Amino acid sequence: MFDTLFNTEAARRRHREAPFAAERECYLQRRADCGVTRETLQLRSWELLQIARLLDPNVAQGVSIQQLRKMIRQRTSVRPESTAEQRMINIARPWLRFLRWWRAPVVDLPFQNQLDRYVSWMRDERGLSALTVKRWQRHVRIFLQWCVTTDRRLDDLQPNDIDQYFVNEGAQRWCRITVAAIASALRVFLRYAATQGLCDPRLADTIRRPRIYRLEPLPSGPRWVDVRRILARTVTDRPRDVRDRAILMLLSIYGMRSGEVASLRLDQVDWSNRRLRVFRLKRRQPQEYPLLPSVAEALANYVDTVRPRTQHPEVFIGLRSPRCPLTPTGIYHIVSRQFDALGIRVAHRGPHALRHACAARLVADGMTIKEIGDHLGHRSASSTSVYAKVDLAALREVGDFDLGDLQ
Repeated sequence: MFDTLFNTEAARRRHREAPFAAERECYLQRRADCGVTRETLQLRSWELLQIARLLDPNVAQGVSIQQLRKMIRQRTSVRPESTAEQRMINIARPWLRFLRWWRAPVVDLPFQNQLDRYVSWMRDERGLSALTVKRWQRHVRIFLQWCVTTDRRLDDLQPNDIDQYFVNEGAQRWCRITVAAIASALRVFLRYAATQGLCDPRLADTIRRPRIYRLEPLPSGPRWVDVRRILARTVTDRPRDVRDRAILMLLSIYGMRSGEVASLRLDQVDWSNRRLRVFRLKRRQPQEYPLLPSVAEALANYVDTVRPRTQHPEVFIGLRSPRCPLTPTGIYHIVSRQFDALGIRVAHRGPHALRHACAARLVADGMTIKEIGDHLGHRSASSTSVYAKVDLAALREVGDFDLGDLQ
């Protein structure tokens, strides 16, 4: 690897003769296989060379963050808590983790075993989606941490303790929808905990979530004219815009969820037959769509000219090292950035806002609730009925819904 990175024999020899040369070369090769550019690898190799000279010979036994900081401060002139120190830590940590030499800090949580079993139960017994498991795990962990902080135990927990949690933690911070989501998550967890003998079996039934009216507000998506402005803004040759345009079209035309876009794989795009196969998260089954010419062009432009060479099967990959598949959170930031740049004011600025805009457009085109639900991948008509409540003024602003001519 050093032979391909450096042009002079003196530079190659300097890297080969320094400590842990084989380990550094193996790591750099793996980064190159993930699509990291030659210039970045050159900079990283010089930084790793300096770090390798700081490490003790018995580093294979494991290095903690405290030990790494101590090495850096004793053997270099960087100031404690400085940007230079943090940069060296950020470079050393992934290398040591790659070699399995990194000793991650262990957080001793008294409830971790119960939480791990609950996560396994949600995933294996209930068959919940990964996104739901992650969300409920976060809600339950925060609640259990609060119990530890306030010296409360599950087996002694009373209804007024849970009321106190919502009062103390949720005051001035949680909206009604957030309170309802947390209440549902805690109710499921406490029912599970009761089956394990961890708490009173009557405790879960004492949790009352606020009533959420499904048809209370209008859908909070942007107008279709604003969606066109967003798409028009990405018609450039910049790599980020090329990638973002393909993502934005999938969200706004097919009404895909952010998780569905993030998990979309290359083998789900049938270029020869012009078909797009999407795995709908809520229905838990694949769904096939015609691959519209404008979407096919955007996807092909991204895959052919921008997408990094990587072993990941997902379509959308980060543009910076490490070249990993985009996450739903990353897709949220892509959409939110477009709303901010154009000054579009809506209640929600994430991918789901474009899904709402897609549904409103289908309503304006006169499609039935059943057809809209099928297009969006809803499990039941009740999920689609919210789009039957539309703003008549907004309907007058939209024209014919022609996917093929969308620019």
